[in-house]
Amino acid sequence: MSFPRHRRPRDAAPRVLAHAVLLFTAAGLTHGLAVAAGSDATASTATADTGASAVSASGAASQTTEKPNDARALPTVQVTGQRSFAEKNQLPQTTESVTAKQIRETINATDSSDALKYLPDVLVRKRFIGDTQAPMATRTTGINASARSLIYADGVLLSTLINNNNQNGSPQWFMVSPQQIERVDVLYGPFAAQFPGNSYGAVTEITTRMPTRFEASVDVTGAIQHFGLYGTHENEPSQQYSATLGDKVGKLSWFLSASHLDSFSQPITIGEVAQSTTPAGANLPVVTGAFADRNRTGQPVQVIGAGNFTHTIQDNAALKVMYDFTPTLSATYALGYWQNNQKTRAQTYLQTADGTPFYGAASGNVNIGGFSYNAATIAGQFTANNVEQEHLMQSLTVDSHTKGPFDWQLIVSNFYYLQDLSGLSTGVYPAALAGGAGRTTDMGGTGWSTVDLNGTWRPQGIDGANIVSFGAHYDQFKLVSPTFNTANWAAEGEEGSLFSNSLGKTQTVALWAQDVWRIAPSLQATLGGRYEMWRAYDGFNFATGSNGVGVSVNQPSLSRNAFSPKASLRWDLTDIWSITGSFGKALRFPTVGELYQTVQTGTTFVQANPFLKPESVLSGELALERDVSDGKLRLSVFDEYVSDALISQTSTVPGFATPVSVTQNVGRTRETGAEIAGTQDNVLIKGLSLTGNLTYVNARILEDDGFVSATGSTAVGKQVPYVPTWRATLAATYRPDNRWAYTLAARYSTRLFATVDNSDSNPATYQGFQSFFVMDARVHLQVDKHWGAALGVDNLNNRKYYLFHPFPQRTFYAELKYDL
Repeated sequence: MSFPRHRRPRDAAPRVLAHAVLLFTAAGLTHGLAVAAGSDATASTATADTGASAVSASGAASQTTEKPNDARALPTVQVTGQRSFAEKNQLPQTTESVTAKQIRETINATDSSDALKYLPDVLVRKRFIGDTQAPMATRTTGINASARSLIYADGVLLSTLINNNNQNGSPQWFMVSPQQIERVDVLYGPFAAQFPGNSYGAVTEITTRMPTRFEASVDVTGAIQHFGLYGTHENEPSQQYSATLGDKVGKLSWFLSASHLDSFSQPITIGEVAQSTTPAGANLPVVTGAFADRNRTGQPVQVIGAGNFTHTIQDNAALKVMYDFTPTLSATYALGYWQNNQKTRAQTYLQTADGTPFYGAASGNVNIGGFSYNAATIAGQFTANNVEQEHLMQSLTVDSHTKGPFDWQLIVSNFYYLQDLSGLSTGVYPAALAGGAGRTTDMGGTGWSTVDLNGTWRPQGIDGANIVSFGAHYDQFKLVSPTFNTANWAAEGEEGSLFSNSLGKTQTVALWAQDVWRIAPSLQATLGGRYEMWRAYDGFNFATGSNGVGVSVNQPSLSRNAFSPKASLRWDLTDIWSITGSFGKALRFPTVGELYQTVQTGTTFVQANPFLKPESVLSGELALERDVSDGKLRLSVFDEYVSDALISQTSTVPGFATPVSVTQNVGRTRETGAEIAGTQDNVLIKGLSLTGNLTYVNARILEDDGFVSATGSTAVGKQVPYVPTWRATLAATYRPDNRWAYTLAARYSTRLFATVDNSDSNPATYQGFQSFFVMDARVHLQVDKHWGAALGVDNLNNRKYYLFHPFPQRTFYAELKYDL
């Protein structure tokens, strides 16, 4: 099936979004609102579905004078509002939320990461539908720093803390489908003692739902992207089928969810070779089709093709079973399984004189534009890759909910890679598609286990002046990652000699406590601390140099202990205005991948510093908030110092003159900024809701003694990599009735730098990080209580931009759902 191409409209000015956010803010400040009281008790009026707290009041029928023979009793109406994860657990962090209803009506969502699309200061680097490498960035952390934020589903860790990157450190979003979600809460800053130092970016808590009666659903979604760049002009389709089934019978409730995804991506990489300065000889074969361009440092290159067109087939299944032993004691078992079959292909723009596609050769030179290029160098830009993955997640949660003097909770979880094979060709393409020489990486056996035992003590009762929470935590992370040479990379399980290996474990034991103290009716303090005992052990590396000699290193064990204090003070100025000041220290310990990585200098492999220090973070925030029944407005200013920040940069290794790229402790960074965010219902007209944010961050490197530059540049005073200066979102949803929802949304970010000295001066190219202004739209129709349908488009304005990789262009969605 062919689809028409779409002309790209002129890019909208980024100022439009900023002005719209400011106008929305002014409207929120001047709009007349009813005052909200209470939090999670029953309400006489339902709160609009904006994530704000519900109005709390007793719903009761008023008495009126009755006419004879017309006596009618008005029934009591009770509506229960949803509280955020932070409210339920008495946590001090600034929190932004999105509910299942909002996701269903306003977001073109194919996985759980899409739920965060319009939340303030959150960017999930999702390159295509089905992407397994989608880390989360926040207002002070970048998309290359997956270990600086935490993602949980019902308290079970989805963050892959075996590394701190956008590849094998990316979160396991695919373990939770959008159909499972009840709500998503994002908590900003390291101000809660119950979370480790990885929380200093943000904590995302996904709450999944449980049925209250028998239910079933089927959901079908299709998408199509037309992608045009250089010599690539293709339609990339995706289709997804999802189903749920659940029931509650007496004390037992269960919920089963399954989904199947079949997706094709745009090219993820661009093949390019440096512009040659050697004139071509008269006898060299002439090859045409290359595009002249410049790389991210501004140097001239020839773009010769595109790679990593990814076809992914994924299956996800999740089972959640809950049993209520008593009205106040329950246990929940959750099981999640995910498999991924992924194949990639490449495309060349080059062709010989007779029109045959040219992918390079094992030897020789060719003539491109009058200059000589090595055919083997060209061949190195075209590879094929197959991935086979099976991941299993299990958890058991036992908790009491008496709401009396004492409650407790136990969460035990395990995440395990049953299979994780990746085969890569090293032969000449396209013959390499059928097999031949290559390498296979086997991460099977990688995984992590966690145990959390938490308690809540209410010495004066649930409404008392003091509520004390405390707990103990244990985790272990294990990395297994051998790479083998193979004579047939496409044959699963065919392994030859060992090419490289990375092994290691980390373990943390922690104790924490927190006291929420209501000093006065309008003044509340939260004081807490976390003590952590961390160690890394069983580290091992093996690598084969270009001379064919293998080098193995048994890494030393190391351990560190640390205490992180937390403090927050909230003052309710009026019934609707409050101001909160928070301070927290966080220690983010190195991951296995950061500690035990091999660095090559020429034909020699040496080991990077396995004694990396933890990142030490001092973070503060002052937030002024207006919170009423149908709207919320917040102004935050924040400041964050990071000592010994773990950043990959160019540096020298002792004993070798050639600088290499290695993760290193950067002396000090500072991120200072301000953010305005809010939601508002019934703006100007009934049924129109707005939500948005505008954020400014001044992120600078203050000290970096380890950086080495071949050009004499410096990192001091430069912008922290991957943190933009400005970021904004704005979403408008119009609901004329309870059946229709029309949404138009926009996302904006200024450009990023990927290097500590900001030497990547050209963002508008492969491996660059451009600014972008992207608009999305969705129309959702609830036909009746059973049928729902939606049409949507992401990147409506067809912005062509890079975030290292070429990002998706205009993509259309169609969805049909049936609920029993």
